[in-house]
Amino acid sequence: MTNHAPDPAMLAKAETLTEALPYLQRYAGKTFVVKYGGHAMGDPELARDFAEDVVLLKMVGINVVVVHGGGPQIGAMLKRLGVESRFHDGLRITDKPTAEIAEMVLAGSINKEIVAWIAAAGGKAVGIAGKDANLVRAEKVTRTEPDKLQGIERHVDLGFVGEPVAVDGTILDTLSAQGFIPVVAPIALGHDGETYNVNADTMAGAIASAIGASRFFLLTDVPGVLDKQGGLLTDLTPADIAGLRADGTITGGMIPKLETCVAAVEGGVDAAVIIDGRIPHGMLLEIFTERGVGTLVRR
Repeated sequence: MTNHAPDPAMLAKAETLTEALPYLQRYAGKTFVVKYGGHAMGDPELARDFAEDVVLLKMVGINVVVVHGGGPQIGAMLKRLGVESRFHDGLRITDKPTAEIAEMVLAGSINKEIVAWIAAAGGKAVGIAGKDANLVRAEKVTRTEPDKLQGIERHVDLGFVGEPVAVDGTILDTLSAQGFIPVVAPIALGHDGETYNVNADTMAGAIASAIGASRFFLLTDVPGVLDKQGGLLTDLTPADIAGLRADGTITGGMIPKLETCVAAVEGGVDAAVIIDGRIPHGMLLEIFTERGVGTLVRR
């Protein structure tokens, strides 16, 4: 009788599934909020991987809410239409025409493209904006900067740029309970009746806190938080982050991302994770393996 040894590749797949089992048990019925953006959103192969990850999570009983950005796409559309982009502290100064174009790109083309990717992977996604069903209410962002000539603080008008002040997750709960994956564009209504463009990281963090998400994932264009030698820091607390910021380890665009993560965990999210969205199936590796691939921020 011939003894047929199993294919090592097949054994490895079985071992991967058994490694994932405790995580599947831990997260069944939980909610994950995923901020999706950056270069991963513009790469068809990575977009397909992302959609497959989201559908798989939904299939194993995890509710997923996707919040997407679209800064580069808005910039490209403004350029095509001959509208100049101006920024202050990383926020796009948004006049009325720019706000209308931003809403068209975010709630229109990008939102429906993500819905289509998820559908192609076998999922059921519904695209909405923050202004739908009063999901997110925003108020106008105000900024000041020092006027060195006059020795005073000068008000900077960013136009129709808002920040979340209230979140009503009813629509997300309803869609998730019916088997749908909500895909949210970062456009919100103000109490003044105006439509505001909201930073997608900020909106995703606010939604994650409001709905009591178990995990908040920020997919970015960097591996995570790196130490001064370039090594990945995999586990941080708000106190660790304050120290790394004070000694200059954390700088630039990573600061607001970590501020969003800290606000989310202090707002009730179990943990926030910064992941490189360019890693194929990076989210699954982070969730279902012991080592993970990103920087986890916990209380």
